[in-house]
Amino acid sequence: MGTTTPPRTLAEALRARGDESLAGLLRARPDLLNPVPNDITQLATRAGTRASVVRALEHLDRFALQTAEALAVAPDPAPYGTLLSLLTGDGLDDGEQRDDAGAAITAALPGALATLREQALVWGEDDRLRLVRTARELLAPSPQHPSPTGLGPTVAEATAGMSPGRLQEILAATGLPATHDPVSAVAALSSLFTDRTRMAELLDTAPVEALSVLDRLVWGPPYGEVTPNPTPPVKWLRDRGLLLPVSTRTVVLPREAALHLRAGRAHRVPEPVPPAVAAAAERDPQAVDRAAAGQAFTALATVEELLKLWNGGGPAILRAGGLSVRELKRTANALDVTEPIAAFWIELAYGAGLLASDGETDERYAPTPASDEWLDLPAEDRWTHLATAWLAATRTPGLVGGQDAKGRALSALGPELDRSAAPDVRRRVLALFAELPPGTAPDAETLLRRLRWERPLRGGPAASATGQGPAPTEGTDLRSRLALWTLNEAELLGITGRGALSAQARALLAEGEKAAAARLAPLLPEPLDHVLLQADLTAVAPGPLERPLADMLSVLADVESKGGATVYRFTPGSVRRALDAGQAATDLHAFLAAHSRTPVPQPLSYLIDDVARRHGHLRIGAAAAYVRCDDKAVLNEILADRRSTGLRLRRLAPTVLASQADPGSLLEALRDMGYAPAAESADGDVLITRAGARRTPPRTPPVPVPEGPPVPDDTLLGAAVRAIRAGDTAATAVRKEPADAPSSNAPSGALPRTTPAETLATVQAAAMTGSTVWIGYVNADGAASQRVIAPVRVEGGFVTAYDHTADEVRTYPLHRITGVAELAEDGKG
Repeated sequence: MGTTTPPRTLAEALRARGDESLAGLLRARPDLLNPVPNDITQLATRAGTRASVVRALEHLDRFALQTAEALAVAPDPAPYGTLLSLLTGDGLDDGEQRDDAGAAITAALPGALATLREQALVWGEDDRLRLVRTARELLAPSPQHPSPTGLGPTVAEATAGMSPGRLQEILAATGLPATHDPVSAVAALSSLFTDRTRMAELLDTAPVEALSVLDRLVWGPPYGEVTPNPTPPVKWLRDRGLLLPVSTRTVVLPREAALHLRAGRAHRVPEPVPPAVAAAAERDPQAVDRAAAGQAFTALATVEELLKLWNGGGPAILRAGGLSVRELKRTANALDVTEPIAAFWIELAYGAGLLASDGETDERYAPTPASDEWLDLPAEDRWTHLATAWLAATRTPGLVGGQDAKGRALSALGPELDRSAAPDVRRRVLALFAELPPGTAPDAETLLRRLRWERPLRGGPAASATGQGPAPTEGTDLRSRLALWTLNEAELLGITGRGALSAQARALLAEGEKAAAARLAPLLPEPLDHVLLQADLTAVAPGPLERPLADMLSVLADVESKGGATVYRFTPGSVRRALDAGQAATDLHAFLAAHSRTPVPQPLSYLIDDVARRHGHLRIGAAAAYVRCDDKAVLNEILADRRSTGLRLRRLAPTVLASQADPGSLLEALRDMGYAPAAESADGDVLITRAGARRTPPRTPPVPVPEGPPVPDDTLLGAAVRAIRAGDTAATAVRKEPADAPSSNAPSGALPRTTPAETLATVQAAAMTGSTVWIGYVNADGAASQRVIAPVRVEGGFVTAYDHTADEVRTYPLHRITGVAELAEDGKG
């Protein structure tokens, strides 16, 4: 067995990989699977496209990216030793290199190189490492997109348009002998700049000011502006080629000279090791769990209050979608929170499927039927439902109040809040929390530094390396903002407590919802079945109330204050609300007596009886609207009241008044005047208004916007690899040319062409001998393809064969086969 021939192309390198390696490539870069490539060549072509390479670079960590950047400024191909020296330096310390850093780089480089190879960004053996051409174009220095290394063009690139005479002048100034052509002149100058000894001797003769100019350019950017009459130090550098002209007013420090000044390093600060996440505080794990559970209970109460607030139909939807600023402020005031926090709770309820648009002509937000099912769940299950929805949501409430790319305001529940990176950032932040000991609160700055190391191109300071826009300032990139929002939202939701990850959140991340609910349940307060009635027409709930008691009390009284205990106040309006909902005075007395640990105060009993006595005395129906009352004096009093002028009332009968206002407006107006009217139906029965009657049709929660194609599962990966292998077998199969066939000018790989009779004869012969043939086939949609098949049976105008391309047995109509050719002996199998 001879030695293996080194691959000459990326396709050959991929073809030499095993199935597990190909599956790893497709798993790391799932965009290559859409659709499944026909063969290895198509896979390699797709892996080299700009969009795919940019996506792959964005998923590299800092050191893997620095390795690719070093390869982009290295010779092509580059041996492993050259790459290592670009990262560690050439061993001649310039005052900044450290031995421990060099050891860390030496240890980490094989792993980084393996990552680049696995993702098909680098190919070739260690003695001939090649960066994919598109990646080199993206990462190599250019005037439009400077390299993150800060290096400029090579001497050969910078002198491409320079006159031969000028090159000879530079050689003479540096003390080099003249050459006969520009190519050898450039080679001589490059050799000088890469020779440590001769370069040092040249710089020893430089003026101090010239060395200061080099110091300003050495770590980038390597470009500088000059005047038509440069200063003597700049002129000295320009005369010797240490500064080469880019334009009439711009010069550049050539790459070879910069590397000498850097002691051979491509990066000023290589980062082979991920930054550690430091601890900001150490807390008692049990105290953390209790604090997180308390905040989880508050989160559930806030979402429930939001659902009650929008129970009868929430705010209207803007024409462009979303919630208006006024409605957001109103909701924030009702929830007693700031507007950004109100936007978080609204988006959380929306993402969990508890709120949605009602779809009516006058479109409004309202609770969904799923919200009723959610309210019936135990508290711990309601929390896991919210936490799971938050982890997977791509909607980003932190953006509310900002502006989009066109300067338009971003509103809560608006259409422009999806950020596909949000779920990944949330889970990664919580995973870094989970790596710390229980009770440890991480330092936010070191956590952000770790995230930027893991994904430096995802909007971070190095984002401009791929030409995707200017690099944002530190801490303003999207991933950093998402991480900071995650810290705040996790605390609000009870994922963390006092800055540390709770035990229930660890269980949610590692074991699932059931385990998290089991951890949380003992920490939540038990709901109570009683309140404490007081003589000042208030009721105190010393803890969370059972669902039926809380629902009834929210109708019968108004919440006055919240905290460790909730204070409810009974008012004539709240009692009337309960009567409007169908309760009788006796029902209210019985309810309070059954659920109060203290005797029912006499003032409260008087209040209920007084409101009940007057409730329904006035009846309002639809005429446009009318008022009916058996007491003529009450109707006379209403007509005489100047506040009723706007209702335009007139008497139809001694006990009936008519109004031009609608029944709802008439009800509200008379209630504002101090009366207790009741609405009635066309049959004269009192209409009962029940709270929470408005619900949307069944709605599904918003679907998260994926960040690129989904990661394929093992079954799909196995099938894709088999299909690619089979297609590659068909594409690279060598067919046997008939001996009597005239020479053809058909391009290599063209579909075979034979007559129907020749096709039938060849396929029948292959079926009898069990051999494999190459066919051209056109399917019902007119798409042409080439396949390698092993015919099994030929009958009735069809051929049944094992298709090596599809890796399965198929049946093909003979009339759709454009031609057939036998495979050469070395193409079999």
